Amino acid sequence: MGTKKNFVLDTNVILHDYNCLKNFQENDIYLPIVVLEELDKFKKGNEQINYNAREFVRELDTLTDDDLFSKGVKLGEGMGRLFIVTGHVEAPKVQESFPVKKPDHLILAVAEYLAAKNPKVKTILVTKDVNLRMKARSIGILCEDYITDKVLNVDIFEKSNEIFDNIDPALIDRIYSSKEGIDLGEFDFKDLVHPNECFVLKSDRNSVLARYNPFTHTIIRVTKARNYGIEPRNAEQSFAFEILNDPSVKLVALTGKAGTGKTLLALAAALGKLTEYKQILLARPVVALSNKDIGFLPGDAQEKVAPYMQPLFDNLNVIKRQFASNSSEVKRIEDMQKSEQLVIEALAFIRGRSLSEMYCIIDEAQNLTPNEIKTIITRAGEGTKMVFTGDIQQIDQPYLDSQSNGLVYMIDRMKDQNIFTHVNLVKGERSELSELASNLL
Repeated sequence: MGTKKNFVLDTNVILHDYNCLKNFQENDIYLPIVVLEELDKFKKGNEQINYNAREFVRELDTLTDDDLFSKGVKLGEGMGRLFIVTGHVEAPKVQESFPVKKPDHLILAVAEYLAAKNPKVKTILVTKDVNLRMKARSIGILCEDYITDKVLNVDIFEKSNEIFDNIDPALIDRIYSSKEGIDLGEFDFKDLVHPNECFVLKSDRNSVLARYNPFTHTIIRVTKARNYGIEPRNAEQSFAFEILNDPSVKLVALTGKAGTGKTLLALAAALGKLTEYKQILLARPVVALSNKDIGFLPGDAQEKVAPYMQPLFDNLNVIKRQFASNSSEVKRIEDMQKSEQLVIEALAFIRGRSLSEMYCIIDEAQNLTPNEIKTIITRAGEGTKMVFTGDIQQIDQPYLDSQSNGLVYMIDRMKDQNIFTHVNLVKGERSELSELASNLL
């Protein structure tokens, strides 16, 4: 058991994870009263951030008694106590360096006050705000990011699929000729592959695109399948289609920079599988400077989010353009939109729904917290497939980064599950210009 510490929590930690109080072991937690005031502003609304604020306040209500403000309340077996700090506190360093009275500075003041009051106990400010951490360090206050759900190794997002060389050419011939595939035990790399992983096998005279099927424990061939007019342009897009088309893989992560075709491939695969699902749902989170400026847009809720949904409609139009405008394929897509068999909407609108027999594509998933991803996946009913797409280098949420967003968290936690797989797309296929911009700018 380590030395007991005091942790002061910033509002953004609670909005990131409303269960955060359970993650500080035997240490004591201090909430400045300004944090509760800030949470109050977030209680109304349909976004996950609003839900988190409400859930935390409910949780707090079950703990509350008169001791919360004096002796603190016990958080549970083997855990510390929770205190709420009210009123003015003495914090000369904060008052000298940051005289403006704003929530960040009031939170810093509580951390300085506690550190001075209990010099033998380490007092640490926990915040997801980089600027606040810099301010804290500038006046000698200990601080940390909230890293309970941080993924340490993000190297997998740099590389494409594995290539296994020096394979026996006879084995590759057998993969081509066998529908059932070849037992994994016949390959030297049997301990290196994850369930449903796709890779290239090469010998000195032949090669094959292949996948490990965990349900049959075999290596099977991946073919270059076309989906609703969209053809894979490279090996990794073929791998994406292979996984997107397999109903036994219920959860898929597609990552890659802009222009690698993530959303287009997922949508084309969903349209190609329509007979197996009641509905296709294509959704993305609305991220607009911490959700603050969307209120100023004109119109009702649907009209406000329409500009954010446009990239999804753009992908649908790319698919439509593969066919003549009067073709049965285009008419079918339009009929599906009218009958709501194909729905494109903001992620906030799916809260509370049970998602059964659906092909769900969640775009821009790098802007979701681990808790938000969990909330969405736990909505999945029977016969539903969920595909999360995203680029971990393009995060628009102020308190998420490439290690703490929900998409990398999900990939890290799910990587050895038979019903999950992750395909990373590296080659840009939008255009030569797009590829250049992505690499150089």
